[in-house]
Amino acid sequence: MGLFDALDVSGSGLSAERLRMDVTSENLANAQTTKGADGQPYRRKQVVLAEAGSGATFGTVLRSAMAGSSSVVHGVQVAGITEDQTPLKRIYDPGHPDADADGYVTMPNVNTVTEMTDLISASRAYEADITAMQTAKTMFTKTLDILR
Repeated sequence: MGLFDALDVSGSGLSAERLRMDVTSENLANAQTTKGADGQPYRRKQVVLAEAGSGATFGTVLRSAMAGSSSVVHGVQVAGITEDQTPLKRIYDPGHPDADADGYVTMPNVNTVTEMTDLISASRAYEADITAMQTAKTMFTKTLDILR
């Protein structure tokens, strides 16, 4: 593991978690959007994360590190942003401008409690990545102090 691998891994995590927070914020902002640009209600979006690079599992990397062999560390990458395909909610509101002939409005499949939980999770992961970066920086500084 190289000197700056810890920073690279933490940096990729920061980017991924920031995107998760952005997508979650978009979901919350559109929780009541009944008609988008395509004429359909908004659908909840989710960020799909994947290991960047080699495709080695955590166990493989851990075993090789414990054996003393150098392993390539890649971090995380965004594999894509998908739309949640759970059914949309229908509520009875005959006065709504988007109500159908029976008075039902098709609402987005966004649950604000789930979105807030996801937002807190992404925020905590972001904080953990910052802590890992600060720890690596402190270790680099201590190493340089020893070499003086």
